[in-house]
Amino acid sequence: MVDRVSVIGGGAVGLQAASTLAERGVSVSLFEAGRLGSGASGRAAGICYDAYADRRDAGIAAESLRYFREHDLLTECPYLWFACDAETADAIDAQAARMADRGRDVERVDEEAIASRFPALRTDDIERGAIAHNAGYVDTDAYLSHLAARAKAAGVSVHTGAPATVTGSGAVAVDGELIDSDAVLVAAGAGTADALVDFGADLALGLYRTQALVAGEAGDVPIYYNASTERYARPTDDGVLAGDGSEMYHGDADGYDRSADDAFLADRLAALRQRLSGEQSVERSWAGLCTATPDRDPLVGELDGGVYVATGLCGHGLMRSPALGRAVADQMLGGDGITGFDPGRFDGDEPISLPLGVTD
Repeated sequence: MVDRVSVIGGGAVGLQAASTLAERGVSVSLFEAGRLGSGASGRAAGICYDAYADRRDAGIAAESLRYFREHDLLTECPYLWFACDAETADAIDAQAARMADRGRDVERVDEEAIASRFPALRTDDIERGAIAHNAGYVDTDAYLSHLAARAKAAGVSVHTGAPATVTGSGAVAVDGELIDSDAVLVAAGAGTADALVDFGADLALGLYRTQALVAGEAGDVPIYYNASTERYARPTDDGVLAGDGSEMYHGDADGYDRSADDAFLADRLAALRQRLSGEQSVERSWAGLCTATPDRDPLVGELDGGVYVATGLCGHGLMRSPALGRAVADQMLGGDGITGFDPGRFDGDEPISLPLGVTD
């Protein structure tokens, strides 16, 4: 019987899981080292779609989209991905065909169709593309405020500025105090491995640093991803958010540079000016730290002895957080969990590389 749960990590997945558990009658204490959403969740691009070729991943994304719509958090916007070379174009054709077979609302398009639908985009270098119509974006600040309010209403005891770790016995240590729980969830993003050092967990988890900027003068554009260059962008209220500049990171999870690099800013701004009309200028920019796994599927489930994790989200964490947060909460209450996401499925020797097309 699970009556008391501790959650370490106040990002989107941790808050979703904590609220779900509390709404089902569990006493939940949540511990966040900084402020709520101060990690990857607060630095995410907020892009959401269900255009996955894998049936499980498509279902998770579709469930999350339903949540965003139910709570009026989603700005509807088509998601266009395209190729500027023939080989990548063929791969997009194959992807889109598999997605359609999975029941996704995906349409293959050529350069002429893209130019007609999205006149603000330069399209003369595009070979082919595809459009996912069940897509949009969320404002990360609004989403995190919604989650904080939901957690408070559900009775979650939220502690910010409270770094926490799991001891070898499975208790939670916070500021020298030990807190006993029936189960513990660690959903601390890049800090997950550090929170589990004393517990003895050896997660197959890598870190990568990614960057983004917001520029003005975008025009009427869709969410788009150039699969040939791995650059993405989405509209905002006053311009366009764009990112890439990702690289594997091997330092301290708290010590990374949170400012975007000058080289990234110059390169990404030039790419925007090449793709869009107008003379864009950078209004703000940032960098974030994300997690990756050897097979690009997350680690969601029980490690041992009532200690659970939800991490390794490979740049798709915020967009899938409603479904993943509920799934891990269900598992903590006796459910089956998500097939294929077992955190103990690796030997520990598998290489971890940068995920392709990271867009969260």
